Amino acid sequence: MRYVKSLNLFQDLLTSKAVKRGRLLGLDVGDKYVGLAVSDTHNKIASPLSVLLRKKSNIDLMISELSLVGFVVGCPFDRQRSAPDAVQVKLFIDDLCKTGKLKGLNYTYWDESFTSKNVELLLKPLNLHPVQSKTIIDKFAAVGILQGYLDYVNRKMKLEAAE
Repeated sequence: MRYVKSLNLFQDLLTSKAVKRGRLLGLDVGDKYVGLAVSDTHNKIASPLSVLLRKKSNIDLMISELSLVGFVVGCPFDRQRSAPDAVQVKLFIDDLCKTGKLKGLNYTYWDESFTSKNVELLLKPLNLHPVQSKTIIDKFAAVGILQGYLDYVNRKMKLEAAE
């Protein structure tokens, strides 16, 4: 697994000579759970996938099943101070890299600011069971991270093509 800049991850995907382009996986890394979202085959729309227990991460099993080519990892970008959550996310990614099971895949970080909070506020009126609510929050926070990334890179590519 190799870190690349946000735009490079998408550009590599577009220039890939593969017959079938792969998908991107969005990760919302929490203390106990990792919310997952996956892009469509055109890398335009993010959809919720699942929530994994952080200690028993089986993300590597999904790579062949979903034709994944990269990860977009939510990371809090706080320019005022170093965020302890960002350290946790980077440690998780380091651990994934050390397994060697995700060799050949690239990943990038994307700002996850307020993704969980936004979903939480949307769910509040539904009065769901706390466990159900947490699962939905983690999945849809991952959707917010991945969709934010996809919107940005697709808009950027469209602007560059117009120039």
